[in-house]
Amino acid sequence: MAANYGGNDEAANKFKDETGIAVYKWDVGDFDACKAGIAQVEADLGPVEVLVNNAGITRDGTLHRMSEENWSAVIRTNLDSLFHMTRNVIEGMRGRGYGRIINISSVNGQKGQLGQANYSAAKAGLIGFTKAVAQENANKGITVNAVAPGYIGTEMVRAVPEEILNGKIIPQIPVGRLGEPEEVARCVVFLAADEAGFITGSTLSANGGQYMA
Repeated sequence: MAANYGGNDEAANKFKDETGIAVYKWDVGDFDACKAGIAQVEADLGPVEVLVNNAGITRDGTLHRMSEENWSAVIRTNLDSLFHMTRNVIEGMRGRGYGRIINISSVNGQKGQLGQANYSAAKAGLIGFTKAVAQENANKGITVNAVAPGYIGTEMVRAVPEEILNGKIIPQIPVGRLGEPEEVARCVVFLAADEAGFITGSTLSANGGQYMA
């Protein structure tokens, strides 16, 4: 098992110490970095059988004020990374006749969100990517699915000002709370299991009832 990260060496090393999972640092927005990184993972640990595409950043702002830099940064990390990572494992999965690919989308990729045209576009594009790649590889023993979390109590969401979190976001969630990272992880574990082999091209929503697709 391996985890990729982009920048926080301290957090990555703490994760490694606590879990025993190997960590590898590279930029998923860079195709050549992904190619080299995956090659190193496979040399160290063996073929990649399960890929979880979970990279995500935000650069929020309404479209009429959004810079090209902020648009491109989000598309590069949140959407281009899907191609970069998946392209570098898919041939091996096809050759072995087995694979599980789980792509992490967002409730805002399903419903859109004011001030997040870049993020919503990337996360919606992820769902289309999931459906297309699922069709291409279903006869090769490979499933490709998406998980669309709502607002989860991650570092990124906790950084939202408390008055916005408690006054505007949580009241939109019928269960009345943020989700927990472990609740999303259980969705991923389910989709990665052999028992989920008849599920492909699907999007599993985990949003506390905020949006029912």
